[in-house]
Amino acid sequence: MTETAHASRSKTRRKWIYQPDLSQQMAPFYHWPPQAAKTLRYILASWGPFSVRIYLLGLAVFTWFYFSPALERCREFAFDWIAQIWLRNFLLMLVIAGGLHLYFYTFRKQGDDSRYDPRDMMRNSKQFTFNDQVKDNMFWTLTSAVGFWTAYESIMMWAYANGYAPMMEFSDNPAWFIFLLFIIPWWAGLHFYCQHRLLHSRLLYKHVHAWHHRNSNTGPWSGPAMHPVEHSIWLTDVFLFLFVASHPIHAIFILQFHTLAAATSHTGYEDLNLGSRARFRLGDFFHQLHHRYCDCNYGTFETPWDQWLDTYHDGTAHGDEWMKNRRRQLYQSKAGA
Repeated sequence: MTETAHASRSKTRRKWIYQPDLSQQMAPFYHWPPQAAKTLRYILASWGPFSVRIYLLGLAVFTWFYFSPALERCREFAFDWIAQIWLRNFLLMLVIAGGLHLYFYTFRKQGDDSRYDPRDMMRNSKQFTFNDQVKDNMFWTLTSAVGFWTAYESIMMWAYANGYAPMMEFSDNPAWFIFLLFIIPWWAGLHFYCQHRLLHSRLLYKHVHAWHHRNSNTGPWSGPAMHPVEHSIWLTDVFLFLFVASHPIHAIFILQFHTLAAATSHTGYEDLNLGSRARFRLGDFFHQLHHRYCDCNYGTFETPWDQWLDTYHDGTAHGDEWMKNRRRQLYQSKAGA
């Protein structure tokens, strides 16, 4: 690399290659006065053909009908049906996270088009298992993340099979069945914010959540790569269905929504370019800012808690100054504790 090229890279190292207008991405659910038309357009777009959500729902339905053990087999815990769930989950993660990594980072099919951060995945870094960011992320995703995902899904299947989880069929109450599917992303966002703030408490951050934040620049394998203790907390919202009438499709969907969408949202790219006019939304710049600055944007762009509790970074230069002041205040409060 030439000295000029090296200098140019150094100047842009802490900047974004692509930065969307984050204020235009926040969900309009909580605007006042209410904006019904804007909210409806947002809902249709978020479940539309160019967003991940509708495909994850389709995958959950497909998974239930063709790649899940029959409930009769799940009345007692047994190696065969649990292994079937584990193998399916392992392959889903391998194909989705692995495919995105190959496309964006190994073969560089999209170059830097809509890429957030110019930095490469880290190598020769002792902070990562195997001294390599990608290998570290793959290991913890395919072992601990897939393991807890499988364990919690297996518990729910056992609970449905034995009547410990109130189960309903689509024909019992079609309206509730569909409504529950559509509020799962909102419920998952609320749960994510609550457990995420807990993980940023001093003790849990130092010993647990800091593992995930080693990824200041993220890739597809980074999203589900966490400390096993964090994995054990991350997916617990599926147990809502121990108390709310539901179907295994709902449990499968919420677990896949967390795990597989973590791979897509951490891709490091805003979109998958499908041509001159079509773009498939993948990235989450709201959360990318959290990985860069750590002390902001704890929730999702569909939940209002960061804006209401003054932890919202809007992605602008003003937001950078706000972040500096917030860090100064946090440091002073810790120093005085």
